[in-house]
Amino acid sequence: MLGILLVFVFVVAYASFTGRQVQWGGLLFMLLFYALVYYIGAVTAGNKSDNLSDMMLGGRQIPLWISMFTMAATWVGGGYINGTAEATYASGLVWAQAPWGYALSLIIGGIFYARKMRRYQFTTMLDPLEARFGRRITGFLFLPALAGEIFWSGAILTALGTTFGTILGLDFTTSIILSATIAIAYTVVGGLWSVAYTDVLQFIIIIAGLFLVLPFVIGGENGGLSEIWSNYVAGMEKTGTNYANLFPPLDGWKDPDWGAYYWNWWDYALLLIFGGIPWQVYFQRVLSARSENAAMWLSLLAGFWALVAAVPAVLIGVVGFNVDWAALGVSEPENPAMILPYVLSYLTPGVVGAIGLGALAAAVMSSVDSSILSASSLASWNIYRPLIKPKASSEQLQKIIKRAIVLVGVAATLIALNVKSVYELWYLASDFVYCILFPQLTMALFFKGANKYGSAAGLIVAVILRFGGGEPVLGIPSFLPYPMVEDGVVLFPFRTLAMVSSLVTIFVVSLLTSKICPPRPLKNLNKI
Repeated sequence: MLGILLVFVFVVAYASFTGRQVQWGGLLFMLLFYALVYYIGAVTAGNKSDNLSDMMLGGRQIPLWISMFTMAATWVGGGYINGTAEATYASGLVWAQAPWGYALSLIIGGIFYARKMRRYQFTTMLDPLEARFGRRITGFLFLPALAGEIFWSGAILTALGTTFGTILGLDFTTSIILSATIAIAYTVVGGLWSVAYTDVLQFIIIIAGLFLVLPFVIGGENGGLSEIWSNYVAGMEKTGTNYANLFPPLDGWKDPDWGAYYWNWWDYALLLIFGGIPWQVYFQRVLSARSENAAMWLSLLAGFWALVAAVPAVLIGVVGFNVDWAALGVSEPENPAMILPYVLSYLTPGVVGAIGLGALAAAVMSSVDSSILSASSLASWNIYRPLIKPKASSEQLQKIIKRAIVLVGVAATLIALNVKSVYELWYLASDFVYCILFPQLTMALFFKGANKYGSAAGLIVAVILRFGGGEPVLGIPSFLPYPMVEDGVVLFPFRTLAMVSSLVTIFVVSLLTSKICPPRPLKNLNKI
């Protein structure tokens, strides 16, 4: 609570020093939600994290209804809401792939992956990889898992920073740093029980807050939903093709307005669907379920709720596209990621906008703890314990998790400060786990003949083929002669090529080397 008070004092001092206007209504609502989140996480649930099992897995006793909402809340965070609104506003509904892509990943993950992972009572997502391929290979595979969680956290912080800045009138950099400081400090307090309880609150706040503002956003002077949608479709058709559809035309490769972008669209679609599965932040909830069936159903139900939560974000992006910002006396958002807080700030009554903005800021704050806790759990359980100190006690591992939370949080903050697009970070997070981790996890779980030589060969193939296409967000140029290059960007689906090639390589090399490196059985090496 002292931290919440210090934030208020800082904002007052900042406003006085810089002369910026602060939206005090939004600030008060936001601080109220922060206080409620802190109380639930640190006081109500904090006393349940007495040991390592409670901190990492909630003692595998989290009820289904809590698991369902914490799973949904984990995906439906700042990156999900802000990113969907951003893509709908800036690129068209057809490029807002994440809502249905991640919903499908939750459904596929629940049907095929969740039950088997829970059956073996693994502690983290990397445990089956350690069982099949050994500790050293798993140590290398930890890197893309860590990168994915850091980029995911960065996306959440970027979304939170833009919203926070709109509420308080702070600049982007100050907003990110201040938001990250609060998030990191809160995350260190509790384990998975705290995260689960606050995630339930987060999801209720997001759903209630965003659906509350919809009537004010789409009604009144905006002409109603029918007129807004008609104007949006007409505006998107002016670009040469209709980007207001959910999917591109079936023969899009023949459409000159799509061309190579058609294959690029499918590359990203598959990336989101299958790249949404191999996440520690996902399996941490799956492995905390009370049973195999509960693990499956919490994933399936979370997929449904993820789609529901995307509806207001899409509509806000559509409304933002139609708004004549000059008529409102403000300039159009310089950064498309700002469209959601812009719409809430300028198109709703003061009290309603304050509730929406304050609720969103508080809600996305409790998303970042999930990702940071997941990455820190991997660092402690799959790196520090097996490779550095095998005989580490539970108390020592808990301390390592808390230290890792700070390091991961700082890294995510640096990423968020240098990449201003929520959607870019969001895609990049799934990119690494799709190309590198998805084939490794799939083969470890479902191919009995997989061995460490196959894993190592698959890892090398995936890294070369993936980074051979370059990465503009990280400033990495392409070095492989892929076709379909436009404006220096490779549109050829090289990410899917990297994933499939890695999958095939693991299979073939494992078969060829089975005599010199017999496959290891899939089993739980270390239970807690």
